[in-house]
Amino acid sequence: MRVAVIGGTGLIGTRVVRRLRTDGHDVVVASRATGVNSFTGEGLEEALREAETVIDTSNSSYLDEAGAIEFFYGSTLNLLNYGRAAGVKHHVALSVVGTDRLARNEGGYFAAKLAQEKLIETSAMPYSIVHGTQFFEFIASIADAATRSGIVRLSQALIQPMAADDVADAVVRTALGAPQQRILEFGGPEQFRLEDLVRRQLALQEDPREVIADPLARYFGTALDERDLLPGPDATLSTTRLKDWLG
Repeated sequence: MRVAVIGGTGLIGTRVVRRLRTDGHDVVVASRATGVNSFTGEGLEEALREAETVIDTSNSSYLDEAGAIEFFYGSTLNLLNYGRAAGVKHHVALSVVGTDRLARNEGGYFAAKLAQEKLIETSAMPYSIVHGTQFFEFIASIADAATRSGIVRLSQALIQPMAADDVADAVVRTALGAPQQRILEFGGPEQFRLEDLVRRQLALQEDPREVIADPLARYFGTALDERDLLPGPDATLSTTRLKDWLG
């Protein structure tokens, strides 16, 4: 099968590419690093030529609502239109567990992800949307975003993170199956309080920053209810636990 992986040089994209190639698939790595820009359309026609499946693991460098919406809407519209012209049979997009709840609460980046999902859902393209919980590899970025004057202030919300390798496995399994025409949720096997998870990671790295649970703290600009970051009861859970990943 010929598969185009958008964002194929990123954290999840590289893992998706490796798994597909190991299984013998013909993979096109599409990113700005390889001369393909899904937002401007540069190189997209060639990248999608004869592709049966498109996997979109790309992400916006903008976290504000206006910038993120501009990227996700423009990029996804190009992928759908170029994909339809190329005869793509399955459009797979990676998104975030809780997108609808977070967008409804505060908007911001998550409103942009919701707009992306709605665009896919209302298109004529056969699709599957993969919702993953946050990655273990993203814990450090969560800490950095929440740091003010050397103190990390975090919500007490629950989080059920998963390893990037498990996210990639979920994306590949979904992409190699039939289009589901719905959102599929995936999460890790364990729940943590957000501040406890970050505290463990910083301690392991011998990072001196103090972590404080703050009920007013925001998550990338968004207020969190306790269960906003958790997958639903029908989610598929991975097996990699935090201690396994750290080990």
